[in-house]
Amino acid sequence: MTQTQTESPPRSEAKELSVGKPIDRVDGTAKTTGTALFSAEYPYPDLAHAALVHATVARGRITAIDTADASAVEGVLAVLTHENAPALKPAPSLSPLNLSSMVSGASLNYLNTDEVHWNGQPVAVVVAETLDAARHAALLVRVTYDPLPATVDFAAEEKNATPVKGDLVSSGGAKKGDAEAALAAAPVSVDLRFTTPPYHHNAIEPHATTAAWDGDRLTVHDATQSIDWVRRHLALRFDVPVAGVRVIAPHVGGGFGGKGSVWAGTILAVMAARVTGRPVRMVLTRESIYHTVGGRTPSAQRVALGADADGRMTALIHTSVARVGRVGGRPEPVTAASGHLYDAATILLQQNTVELDLLSNTFMRAPGESIGTFALEAAVDELAGELGLDPIELRMRNEPAKNPIDGKDFSNRMLREAYALGAEKFGWSRRTPQPGSMRDGRWLVGMGVASAYHPPVQLNANVTVRLSIDGTVMVRCGFQEMGMGGATVQGQIAADALGVPFASVKVEYGDSELPIAPMAGGATQTASVATALLAACDKLKRSMLALARRSGESPLRGQRLDRLEARDGGLYQIGKPGVGEKYTDILGRAGRPSVDAAVGSDTGLGAVAGQVRFMTKFLRDRRRWVKAATGAHFCEVRVDPDTGEVRVSRWVGSFDVGTVINPKTATSQLRGGIVMGIGMAMSEQTLIDPRTGRIMNPSLSEYHVPVHADVPPIEIHYLNEPDPTMPLGLRGLGEVGITGVAAALANAVHHATGRRVRDLPITLDKLL
Repeated sequence: MTQTQTESPPRSEAKELSVGKPIDRVDGTAKTTGTALFSAEYPYPDLAHAALVHATVARGRITAIDTADASAVEGVLAVLTHENAPALKPAPSLSPLNLSSMVSGASLNYLNTDEVHWNGQPVAVVVAETLDAARHAALLVRVTYDPLPATVDFAAEEKNATPVKGDLVSSGGAKKGDAEAALAAAPVSVDLRFTTPPYHHNAIEPHATTAAWDGDRLTVHDATQSIDWVRRHLALRFDVPVAGVRVIAPHVGGGFGGKGSVWAGTILAVMAARVTGRPVRMVLTRESIYHTVGGRTPSAQRVALGADADGRMTALIHTSVARVGRVGGRPEPVTAASGHLYDAATILLQQNTVELDLLSNTFMRAPGESIGTFALEAAVDELAGELGLDPIELRMRNEPAKNPIDGKDFSNRMLREAYALGAEKFGWSRRTPQPGSMRDGRWLVGMGVASAYHPPVQLNANVTVRLSIDGTVMVRCGFQEMGMGGATVQGQIAADALGVPFASVKVEYGDSELPIAPMAGGATQTASVATALLAACDKLKRSMLALARRSGESPLRGQRLDRLEARDGGLYQIGKPGVGEKYTDILGRAGRPSVDAAVGSDTGLGAVAGQVRFMTKFLRDRRRWVKAATGAHFCEVRVDPDTGEVRVSRWVGSFDVGTVINPKTATSQLRGGIVMGIGMAMSEQTLIDPRTGRIMNPSLSEYHVPVHADVPPIEIHYLNEPDPTMPLGLRGLGEVGITGVAAALANAVHHATGRRVRDLPITLDKLL
């Protein structure tokens, strides 16, 4: 008995960890008490304010622009138009050697041309002493146009779509076997058309920029999710050195992709500051955001599925038509998930686009997969109905062991387990299969499921870590924080890597003067920064061990790092609790106030070499593995049979996203994606006049996002199984939550009512 009590297990098994704990966000107090500063809140002496004037034609030339009345308004400092604006350098073309080229919102040189390319394009900027004066004067600018024929009707132009050619960012399509022939021969098949409307992001913080010049040095506070790429873009457009541009964005009030590019408000605020010699702030109105910040493309999709009598898929065809603008925008990879979700014998994927005289589209949460999984997963549900199979059973019969298109291994895929967990938590077994067969009083009740899928991306990141003699750790990295808890999660990772309490770690972020980090988008940021952070912590521990070895008094003398673990604020031999030393003792004996470690270089050949090494590894991994976050959505709805009112009453999401670093922040991200998907399915749509190209509902009073009454209780569950090919086994999860949501909801509505809605949003008129 005594021997058993005195024998301690190896400390590595009992080590107190921060990773996996639901730690509160470190920025929570600042945000809830109002002390956190956003881009429109930084004080500057002599601050001026700017407002935009928007074009009222979709295409044409400006023949006259009268600014006299605007200039006469008290407090107006300048009215910038194409007649007096300074020249900008052209926007860069997409290039693998310059990834910042991806954040060109549009290729237009704002106010450097008399041409109008979309209805809402900025044609003038008013700068004044106050915001009220600027906005009032903007209403007084009179613009005359020579209109030109414009193509703005997506539905009418769908027939003119052309195939997308693949590039370094996405594929235009894929093919395995003869899917059309297999579809024609299939004993059971469905061949369906789906449409989705345009969408806008509607982050709670409006797009805002505060810009100040000091000679050729520029400081910009911008609501951006791409700090470094914004800096590089502005340096190029204004022809100044990159090192002379500083972009600061410690707090961003939501982005969802809309703040991932550089739009007119940012560029024109910087231009106005240069012209007036004053710091200038531009806070866009909601209407200006709709007119100058791109949203999600509309889509028209065909999904055709063939199966044998047992439900084995013999054909999967998914084609799409999406939109780009004549001055920018990228094709959304609408069919991307369809090449990975089902083990169909033959597959045909093809993406097509039409070019319109509209503002360029841009990234929006899970671009492509969000709207693509709506069509695919609704079609799978319809195929299940034709086969008389439970929708989950059909999915499980076609769950692939390897990637269906090319036979690559999955890095780790546990979608079966996610479905099993979700079905148990949701109570799927209580579902009766016949549509319209479940009721709760007068309400029709429906249950639906759909798969979630998103492939996260990793990019290069640079990090520095400092360990000080007082036992504190400083992590410095210029990543973005948009409410997802990035600083908290990276602090947890650093705490465990160095064996210190979470409270001892401080993370600096949100500034281009910090080591460079990739944009927050594509579910890239956490894993990308974590990879560099872990490497920096490893270098730091090696430096601390080297310091200890120099002293004959240190118990670490002669030790190797692979036989040590970081815990209790120091380095200790694995399995021997008393053999080791605290970092503070090592530093004190060496007479050092701190030790630093850095991974990556922001400048010179080191930066180029680091980027090349990273891209080489990334491409090698892509050739070997298919990595993706997956999950299963379970939705319950109630439908009023007389009015067509739909209420989402319950939701369960079950996810395979690798290691969950912080369950609280992860749950918030996934729940937020589901809420956004509910809006996509039920109410959201950007309405564009097919005659003029004008957005007809550019406000939150007319563009209907979900409110609290629209959102049901949402349970989130994780498998929490590490991906062995990723740092700490984590995968990005910021995007996967929205994928499959619209399909699960549409499938539940069909189960409740027997009516199929294939054209989003699901509105009352489509159910009556």
